[in-house]
Amino acid sequence: MTTTTAAPPPPVTARHTAAGRAPVRSVHRRWTEHGLVFVAPFLLLYAMFLLWPLVSGVGMSLTSENITGTGGEFVGLANYAEAVRDPDVWSSLWNTVWFTVLSTVPLVLVGLGLALLSHQLRVVQWLWRLSWFAPFLLPSGVVCLLFAQMIFPSGFGLADQTLAAAGLEPGIGWLSEERYAMLSIVATTVWWTVGFNFLLYLAALQAIPVHLHEAAELDGAGAWHRLLHITLPMLRRTTALVVVLQVLASLKIFDQVYIMTGGGPDESTRPILQYVYQQGFTGYRIGYASAVSYLFFALILIVSLVRPALSRRRAEEAAK
Repeated sequence: MTTTTAAPPPPVTARHTAAGRAPVRSVHRRWTEHGLVFVAPFLLLYAMFLLWPLVSGVGMSLTSENITGTGGEFVGLANYAEAVRDPDVWSSLWNTVWFTVLSTVPLVLVGLGLALLSHQLRVVQWLWRLSWFAPFLLPSGVVCLLFAQMIFPSGFGLADQTLAAAGLEPGIGWLSEERYAMLSIVATTVWWTVGFNFLLYLAALQAIPVHLHEAAELDGAGAWHRLLHITLPMLRRTTALVVVLQVLASLKIFDQVYIMTGGGPDESTRPILQYVYQQGFTGYRIGYASAVSYLFFALILIVSLVRPALSRRRAEEAAK
């Protein structure tokens, strides 16, 4: 005679709860399933070192906060009104914009030219790429002191020695004359940071399909026509990215000016960030410095939103 044993009942899970009731899940399980437990350390640091300073800065900009700990009375929008009327704010902002215009164009064109040249070279290709990208790895202090102490000293610097060798009159005040100071800072910045744009362009060039150039060459297109009608159109998105990144980086200039000229001569090279530094840490007006910095932040935010808006508009026009 055979005996039949009953199968054990299935375990009770969240799916077997009464109809209409939500599944029972612990807080720990929800955090694990959504990955929050893994990003929690980053979110904590992000809130501590970015979100909280951002909110705290807005609060400071509405007060007469002083670095010495005195003041702190609520003044509303008085700091913002003063910043709009302050001629030093506008002159510093103009210096920042002028530097951005002077530096962005050569940084884009030189980066593209170096990438095109490196892409075509076949002899010790790694050496050319390393030599053009290596300056970007140097700290800003090293680069600025190098140019200030060796390249641009009046009378004995490398720049004056080059002019003398070419038969021109040396003795130019590269960092002490208004008409040359900003150009000297731009030249330093181009030498230092062009390697980043070069790397972006080089990666984009290597992503262009080879068969496009081969087909054009079979059709009789020369190197110049292939550059104008294949290479440059394929680099359009990379160029837009490089321009936006370069504009944002140039607007935030501080190190080069602070080390090489200190904002001179006669405040002709002082950027807006140095003015914020002077008001906050030299003039002790933390509240006013915060207001100026948030006005500048609004400008950077507008610039950063221009490129996506233009790209979206271009895509909509192409879809029609």
